[in-house]
Amino acid sequence: MTLNVPRAAWLRVSEEDRLSIVDHLGELRMRLAVCAAAFAVAFGLAFWQNHTVLGLLNRPLERATAALTHPHGPLAETASEQPRLRVALNRQRAAFELLARSPSPLDGPQRQALIAAAAADAAVVALSPSSAQGRLPVTLGIGEPFAQTTTVSAYFALLLALPVILWQLYAFVIPALTRRERHAAAPLIATTLLLLVLGIVFGYFVVLPGAVSFLQNFNASSFDTLVQANSYYSFVSLTLLVSGMLFQIPIVIVALTQAGIVSTRQLRKHRRYAIVIIAALALLLPGSDPVTTGLELAPMLLLYELSIAIAALLERRVRRRAYDDPVDHGHH
Repeated sequence: MTLNVPRAAWLRVSEEDRLSIVDHLGELRMRLAVCAAAFAVAFGLAFWQNHTVLGLLNRPLERATAALTHPHGPLAETASEQPRLRVALNRQRAAFELLARSPSPLDGPQRQALIAAAAADAAVVALSPSSAQGRLPVTLGIGEPFAQTTTVSAYFALLLALPVILWQLYAFVIPALTRRERHAAAPLIATTLLLLVLGIVFGYFVVLPGAVSFLQNFNASSFDTLVQANSYYSFVSLTLLVSGMLFQIPIVIVALTQAGIVSTRQLRKHRRYAIVIIAALALLLPGSDPVTTGLELAPMLLLYELSIAIAALLERRVRRRAYDDPVDHGHH
């Protein structure tokens, strides 16, 4: 028997409702519209604050290039000369001021010229950086600044809209789930989202700075490295995405153990093989340098061990529940 639900009541569809094919497609269309609206709002917010978003993504590159130990090339040498020029101008300004104030045979116009020169030096010093400045990604095409801003804003908007998208997905599939599956689905989605955010945060604060710093400082005395915006933002996006996916390891392992495909005993017994597989997987991830690989490998191993502990805890709870269930012991 099908339940004819009015189109206006699509938001109130519950796990007890059964829809016809037409109503089912209508509900899908409306939930996709909600996802699209959430993404559009998030994109508008991200594009409005694109300077903040781009500043966050550019920060690892700025810090890495500002800390270059052996800069080479005209751009790097200019950046390193600016702080020294500031010091020299500041000393010259102090000398001019001291000479203008000291008793001397200078006439009025000469004294005023010294004061004016000191003021000009002071203005330049105020605008000069006190330390080496990092570089920003470079764009090569006339439309690349707009294209990269739009792309980065879209990625950030997708992350902002992800909770709404996952909730709409959950609400759409919940009528097809059993009562037990429904009780497990909501915590699963929440945990997945939480681990994704934690993975992205870990990637931004740990993996990305180490990887960018190593790659920018590697053999820096032989290159004047210019980082193109397209390749840099692709590297950043892929690194953060992979970091977020790596933190889903507990979800995958717990799902495999709960489905009976593997057991915690097998996971512990074959730990050495798992380490080899994880290491091989880390080598295939973004960044072929040892720093990036090591920073991505370490959390994968920790999450693997954590997943085994969580799966073992859940297995004990299932066994205890089965033991305590009177039906399993023949009591009716």
